[in-house]
Amino acid sequence: MLGYYKTAEQLMSYMAQKHQQSLGLEHPDTLTAMNNLALTYSNQGRLKEAMELQTQVMETRRRVLGAEHPDTLTAMSNLASTYSNQGHNQGQWREAMELQTQVIETRRRVLGAEHPGTLTAMNNLALTYSNQGRWKKAMELQTQVMETSLRVLGAEHPDTLTAMNNLATMSRFGRRFLDYITLMFHTVVGRGKVRPTFGE
Repeated sequence: MLGYYKTAEQLMSYMAQKHQQSLGLEHPDTLTAMNNLALTYSNQGRLKEAMELQTQVMETRRRVLGAEHPDTLTAMSNLASTYSNQGHNQGQWREAMELQTQVIETRRRVLGAEHPGTLTAMNNLALTYSNQGRWKKAMELQTQVMETSLRVLGAEHPDTLTAMNNLATMSRFGRRFLDYITLMFHTVVGRGKVRPTFGE
């Protein structure tokens, strides 16, 4: 696996350099290649290098495309995910949550509260809460995602089942075992509407 990542890194680095030389730093293909290289760094656990590159991609896209462009929001979400994965201190958690909250608010304003892109952003923030062990906040937000997905996409849609599965996992680690069992059943069966309630 290490050899695979090394080969991927060499290829992605070559592509990023070639695109930058021929197309310029601000070209979408260059930024995509840089983002792919950053993801390769992240997969190797080289999170500092990944964050530096993702920050550059995000700032360039924001300057060239604007703060509300889908590619800018994707870049913000990628950087937030890397912060969340690194998450060894409160500063990194805070950076992740601030970026994810911006993405949610922008997508809600531009796309609407029930758009799959908005729900994905909410799911990402819920996972960050979960990674911190803030189970109640994670489950509350994930429940919103699941219920909206059930209503808008239907019980058998892959996004709904993913939301159910995520909530089931959070319920398990948050020691809500009955919710966990119920949600896992509905995730496997792929149908049914579940509305768990959360105590203090």
